Amino acid sequence: MPERRILVVDDEDNLRTMLCAALRYAGYDVHEAVDGHDGLRAVREVRPDLIVLDVMMPKLDGFAVCKRLRDAGDRTPVIFLTARDSPKDKVEGLTLGGDDYLDKPFNLDELVARVEAVSRRVEHAPSESEVYRVADLELDDVAHRVTRSGEEIQLSPTEYNLLRYLMQNTGRVLSRGQLLEGVWGYSRDDDPGVVETYIGYVRRKIDAVEPKLIHTIRGVGYTLRSS
Repeated sequence: MPERRILVVDDEDNLRTMLCAALRYAGYDVHEAVDGHDGLRAVREVRPDLIVLDVMMPKLDGFAVCKRLRDAGDRTPVIFLTARDSPKDKVEGLTLGGDDYLDKPFNLDELVARVEAVSRRVEHAPSESEVYRVADLELDDVAHRVTRSGEEIQLSPTEYNLLRYLMQNTGRVLSRGQLLEGVWGYSRDDDPGVVETYIGYVRRKIDAVEPKLIHTIRGVGYTLRSS
């Protein structure tokens, strides 16, 4: 299996060097960019499997880079590195299409673990045709296509994986910890806030029409069912 290509975009030379060294040691084919504009050029040239993207960069910050990629239809997974620790900033990054975030300072081993977890999520390849249906919602796991009432719904990789996990467990109530472990590959002791954030994103796209399919079971978790 070829090495997965990781692009690290960070304007801090020392930190970028350490990140690249840690990821190369973990077995990745690592490329680097020194700012947002350089990062966009590198995405076109390198075609990475995953981008590690610093938020606080001059001229073109990480959020703007991610927005430009998503607006252009590029769905390459993005892990944000941020010194901004407010929930509002984290939600903004996830709303723009980020797949994960790490608060600075962080342990390099944690970065590698997050890269591996995101890579596993997006590399899921079904061995046979799998189509999941609930009411008028359909997810084709080979075509990687989601429709409701025949209308296609655009989902980010993480939104897609969350919906697929819910549909694989139709009618079953899943706790935040179960979703965190099953979709993100994290420990159930990690912050469950990311689950609530992404449930909100998927719900706005899937449940824009009736009947509502994603239900909150107060004090327990979430379930997807037709009634």
